[in-house]
Amino acid sequence: MKSKGGAVFLSGLVAGTMDIVAAFTVYAFILHKTTPTKILRSIASAIFKKDAYTGNFSMVFFGLGMHYFIAFSFAWFYFVIYPYFPFLKKNAALSGLFYGIFVWLIMNLIILPIFFPGIPENHLDFPFLISIVILILCVGFPISFITKKYYSFR
Repeated sequence: MKSKGGAVFLSGLVAGTMDIVAAFTVYAFILHKTTPTKILRSIASAIFKKDAYTGNFSMVFFGLGMHYFIAFSFAWFYFVIYPYFPFLKKNAALSGLFYGIFVWLIMNLIILPIFFPGIPENHLDFPFLISIVILILCVGFPISFITKKYYSFR
């Protein structure tokens, strides 16, 4: 990881992949609440609304692309703020934990309500807790550890 762009790309790719695989595994295969295709179509529906569900299979790919765009955006943001906040450098695991919670807060309190105004409020239950754990383990940790590794070689 010699370049900043490469480090951001790697952390976004790892976080995006781990997050979507966790979502498929938990919500589609363990809880049987949905399917991987519906998960990706629901992401695409932020832009395409109902057409994401009635449109052709390309909507699945739009959803996947949007998912990775979000993951790369969070990776880029962490990478940018990292040098300015010394506490992020002290403990990558703790930083990843807090960044995963930060990502959950941004997604659930800002992004999702903007794109899905009728979304029901969260309740302290298993899906609520698992969504936070997924973002900590699959987004916060990889972004934190990859960013720390990049900056430690500088």
